[in-house]
Amino acid sequence: MAFKQITSSFSAAPQLTQADLAAAAQAGYRSIISSRPDGEEAGQPSAEVIARLASEHGLAFAHVPIVPGKATDADADRMKEALATLPQPTLGFCRSGTRAATLWALAEADRADPTTIIGQAKAAGYDLADLTPALKRRSERADQ
Repeated sequence: MAFKQITSSFSAAPQLTQADLAAAAQAGYRSIISSRPDGEEAGQPSAEVIARLASEHGLAFAHVPIVPGKATDADADRMKEALATLPQPTLGFCRSGTRAATLWALAEADRADPTTIIGQAKAAGYDLADLTPALKRRSERADQ
């Protein structure tokens, strides 16, 4: 599977398999973040299983699950904390990669302007233009 690099420290991907975790470790990723709620889809490995498999490949793991289109400030804050504490570079995943990219963008809102964030995501294949108001709000909140 091709991992979509958004920045030098964060990439996004669809659902990872055991082989993908091995490939991620071999590619130099040091952490995995799952944005999928457990049980979202039949046959989907649980966060516990992914965490165990990640550990077997020397990868740190965090679970920041969100429902599509329902990312909250609390979710973004949990993602920001995970990105700040996990070893870099990090590979985030969900069913398609979009939620992982969305959480990354919201977590970055206080570090870069929305146009830059949206442009980085777009270059990786993720259209996050609809996030502009939320990114601006989070950026303004951080400035206070």
